[in-house]
Amino acid sequence: MGPSGPKAGPFPHGPHTGRFVMVHRYSLKEERVVENAEGGLPVLVYINPDEGDKKYLIEELKLDSHTLSSALDPDELSRVEFEPEHLAMILKRPKKYSSKEAFLFKVSSMGIFLFEQRLVVVMPEEIDLFEGKLFQKVTSLKDLLLKIVNRIIVHYLDHLKVMNMVAESLEIKINTAMENKHLINLFTLEKGMVFYHNAISSNGVFIEKLRVFAGKIGFTPDNVELLDDIAIENSQCYKQAEIYSNIFASLMDARVSIVNNNLNVLMKTLNIIVISIMVPTFVVSVFSMNVRIPFSSLSYAFWIILGMAAAAITSFMLVWRRFRHK
Repeated sequence: MGPSGPKAGPFPHGPHTGRFVMVHRYSLKEERVVENAEGGLPVLVYINPDEGDKKYLIEELKLDSHTLSSALDPDELSRVEFEPEHLAMILKRPKKYSSKEAFLFKVSSMGIFLFEQRLVVVMPEEIDLFEGKLFQKVTSLKDLLLKIVNRIIVHYLDHLKVMNMVAESLEIKINTAMENKHLINLFTLEKGMVFYHNAISSNGVFIEKLRVFAGKIGFTPDNVELLDDIAIENSQCYKQAEIYSNIFASLMDARVSIVNNNLNVLMKTLNIIVISIMVPTFVVSVFSMNVRIPFSSLSYAFWIILGMAAAAITSFMLVWRRFRHK
């Protein structure tokens, strides 16, 4: 990366790695976030930065290397750090869900670096960051920062709704299932809910710190009002995740019992079928011995034996039904 600044657009990283590095250029112009627009306050979004991009960010923009690495680490906690020339923030966000994840919803990290005349966002994967009604009227970089935080909370809420719908669908399947597949999927979903619950809690600490240092950061009264709304919304998101997490955990044992009960019912049914077959088989087997037996001289002996087999199975069914209702 030369002194001319960051590159824009997708670039392959390495000859055969299949990994792409991307930098999106935006400008905050006329209260809108416009991509590749000239003029206005610059907004740079780095997707999975390579070594050249990291060198530019560290040497030219004076980002702390540890904080920059934290922005790409999914295990980092949300935090706010005051640097000499900028404000550094690590935030937890939902990771893009893929069908390959098999019902596991994960979280990721992102870094937001607020300068006086520039905003830099660093993420490990690309998402639709500036889409939606939230970004129709953006008055400043600080306002844009808060709207990004608000957008992440909305993203969590959307995922929580999807997770609840998936859980309800799995519950219906578990009620009639004999195998463990759906139960394992539900357990995986519960694991993802725990990730979300912890991430939203971490973001709550981050938002509270923004409120405490609102004056130092330079938030306007409108920014502070928006920040208060964001804090309330994140609190509601946290409570919703907590409720879902508790429900998933408390009902897991009941769902295991349902699967076991379904298996017991199946085994009981199979045993009844086996015994029902064995009773008439025993009668027929007795009259199939290679010795002289009763009725052997009668022309209608076959129908007598068949009638005895039918009577045996009928007697068994009557006895079984009587004991079943006791």
